[in-house]
Amino acid sequence: MHPLVNIAVSAARKAGNFIARYADRIEDLRISTKSRNDFVSEVDRRAEALIVDTIRRAYPQHAILAEESGAQQGDDDSVRWIVDPLDGTTNFLHRIPHFAVSIGVEVRGRLEHGVIYAPPTQDLYIASHGSGAQLNSRRIRVSGRLDTDSALIGTGIPTRADALEAYVPMLGRVAEDTAGIRRAGAASLDLAYVAAGRLDGFWELGLKPWDIAAGLVLVQEAGGLLSGVCADDSDDDLLAHGNVVAATPRLHPWLLERLRRAAPKPA
Repeated sequence: MHPLVNIAVSAARKAGNFIARYADRIEDLRISTKSRNDFVSEVDRRAEALIVDTIRRAYPQHAILAEESGAQQGDDDSVRWIVDPLDGTTNFLHRIPHFAVSIGVEVRGRLEHGVIYAPPTQDLYIASHGSGAQLNSRRIRVSGRLDTDSALIGTGIPTRADALEAYVPMLGRVAEDTAGIRRAGAASLDLAYVAAGRLDGFWELGLKPWDIAAGLVLVQEAGGLLSGVCADDSDDDLLAHGNVVAATPRLHPWLLERLRRAAPKPA
């Protein structure tokens, strides 16, 4: 593995093992609310501290963008680590075993590496630009599904009223011609599932960079296609707007057409 990936894997495993120790001790945790339907626990913060410490010991000069502590500049900002210490906090707090640690690495403005570790299953996803994607050291590819009727599509449901108003027509358009829609509650794992062929596609609005950085690398390196949801969403700057469509090459055009037909028209 690339040296940066080695450190990302080490950091993700340390954080994941720490999170797993608290999975059956939720009642002992201090939990606060960042905003409506957005929770953070001391596990999030302490897991993030473990990740940041691991990165800093190896690469003290690099920049870091982490969900809880925000942006930290370094002497060498050509490399930026994008960290979600616990994607799926609400699942974790409800003892639903679907959450993950997500670490993406951006080099000179381009996403180069992604690592996602799911403590409940001990699944480790890794990808590097030009080197493919792996799940537990085995090469993975997006599914070869050809028809929409048997496709399984992942999504995330927004909670803000304006975003929900835009989202509901999209849901209707996609649901009518697929085998089903899944809303699992951890965007990093949704993208990893697309990369591994477990989902055939995924879309969500308003995601943050730490939700998607690692997953975008995984999907691309597993042979999938990525784009913005709406016509005015830049395909080259998904981290900035967070409106993401990911799917197999065969199903991506169909999914994107459905979503854009239902999306609000630009003013």
